Amino acid sequence: MAFARKISKTLRPLLIRYRPSLTSSAPFVLTKKIQESAVPAVAVPIPAKGSPPILDLEDTGRLYTTVKTGELLRSLATLYPMAVGPAVDVGMAVMRSKAVEENWAVRAAVMGMVRRTVYRQFCAGEDAEEAAETLRRLWKEGMRGILDYGLEDAEDGAACDRNLAGFLSTVELTATLPPSSVSFACVKITAISPIKLLERVSDLLRWERKDPSFLLPWKRPSLQILTDASPLYHTPRAPPPLTEEEERELHLSHDRLATLCHHCSAANLPLLVDAEYTSVQPAIDYLIYAAALDFNKDERRPLVHGTIQTYLKDSKERLIQAVDGAKKAGISIGFKLVRGAYLSRETALASSLGMASPIHRSIQETHACFNDCAAFMIERTVKGSCSVVLATHNLESGKMAAAKAEELGIGKGEQKLQFAQLMGMADGLSLGLRNAGFQVSKYLPFGPVEQVMPYLLRRAEENRGLLSTSSVDRELLSKELKRRLRVQVFGKQ
Repeated sequence: MAFARKISKTLRPLLIRYRPSLTSSAPFVLTKKIQESAVPAVAVPIPAKGSPPILDLEDTGRLYTTVKTGELLRSLATLYPMAVGPAVDVGMAVMRSKAVEENWAVRAAVMGMVRRTVYRQFCAGEDAEEAAETLRRLWKEGMRGILDYGLEDAEDGAACDRNLAGFLSTVELTATLPPSSVSFACVKITAISPIKLLERVSDLLRWERKDPSFLLPWKRPSLQILTDASPLYHTPRAPPPLTEEEERELHLSHDRLATLCHHCSAANLPLLVDAEYTSVQPAIDYLIYAAALDFNKDERRPLVHGTIQTYLKDSKERLIQAVDGAKKAGISIGFKLVRGAYLSRETALASSLGMASPIHRSIQETHACFNDCAAFMIERTVKGSCSVVLATHNLESGKMAAAKAEELGIGKGEQKLQFAQLMGMADGLSLGLRNAGFQVSKYLPFGPVEQVMPYLLRRAEENRGLLSTSSVDRELLSKELKRRLRVQVFGKQ
């Protein structure tokens, strides 16, 4: 009840004030004063080099100058319920229930509700055309996009081929979009390589780490993958070698990734490869690093970028090892840094095996690790041929990274240093970084609602969980809505 009263107190005056617009597809009509201040974000001046970084989230009028009131209301109305743990638990239980799975009428009703709420908040559209329209809107507001074709684990080669076709179509779509509006293509290796194969290859790579004399005849040149701190408990005994069919499928996995890399190279579009859970991450890193040796020859900017999840205890060691290995190999290297998305899964698996969790013991340790890795990569963008995407929703991490870039004299338009946030999350941070002149992208998952449901469930868990930063978004949204209400009612800020 307290929650209901709080949101009602915040939104009710606005809902009454703007009721005609809520039932119309027309944009909200603001006062002349607000209209005059709503200049496009692309017109926001970039601070001169050497000036203090401007990461201002206090002036919400400037922060949200390009965002319509209807969008602010919708975001707040979605984020508030998702911050209530029991409500999220009930929602996830419903979406995973047998009733939804087996009864088409119930499923249709639930999917319709999801489409109007969390799907609209976190996804760019049901197909490429809708996603492209969302991206164009972002570009007009001074931000870029990363189109993410929402696919999950593939079970066999046929599914991998279908998924690859989807990824290639997404790359081809960029040719129809405004120049520079798309910052990266992205791919999940688990969508173009069978999940069981990745588990098998990861087992073999872990055992090779335990026993360097263990031969892997199929292994291609790559960078070092695991460190002494990496979790090896998934593989308690020597696994059997790959069968001929598994080796053939691994070869096809290399070919699928290479095909995507060729298309990205032709489109002059760098590729981000997502990270997954530790049971398959060694195989994913192996495929990434093998591709990097082939495609990251240009020292100015790497084509292939891996992902480091800094909630893992071994993340910084693996990052440094890979960067140093790339330097020795004479190639460029790029990484996206994230905190991580599989906290519950990793902890439960380690516990079931009687092992310590591979994840840092506290959120503070995770924050510190992310910031250390970010500082390391920012320094390497200056010293060497590295590129980094700081995919963070944490305000303090954003401030520290901006200050570090300023300290090292990195230009605000530098393509080797970019920030990224998921669509629908940490919008205040995205807008603040944009206003400060940094390169900012929003991750734009798209696809039919049922196809991206696993992604939406992870967002629901993350939004209210240990790594949540939605409270900052809610506070900023409430503050700006109240400010706009004062302008409408009293004609003053």
